[in-house]
Amino acid sequence: MFKDTPNPPRKPSPFFCVSPDINTESLLAYACVSLASANVMTSDLAGLLEGTHRNTLLGIAQVIMLGELAVNRALDNIDPPAQAQ
Repeated sequence: MFKDTPNPPRKPSPFFCVSPDINTESLLAYACVSLASANVMTSDLAGLLEGTHRNTLLGIAQVIMLGELAVNRALDNIDPPAQAQ
């Protein structure tokens, strides 16, 4: 069944907001740290479990790690590391 009208736009909650004047590099650095923390938490929790629940958490940890790698690459693109001579 199709709706006649789309959902009204949602107004974002000001409860948790990111300041619009924060630069991209800072946002990516924060995202990287957050992803690293999430990876540690899921890996630690997976160590306490067995079977399919353990496998699920290890899969989630891997997806988080891939996101962290992507953010690190974006940071490198913004500010390339100095090359050794």
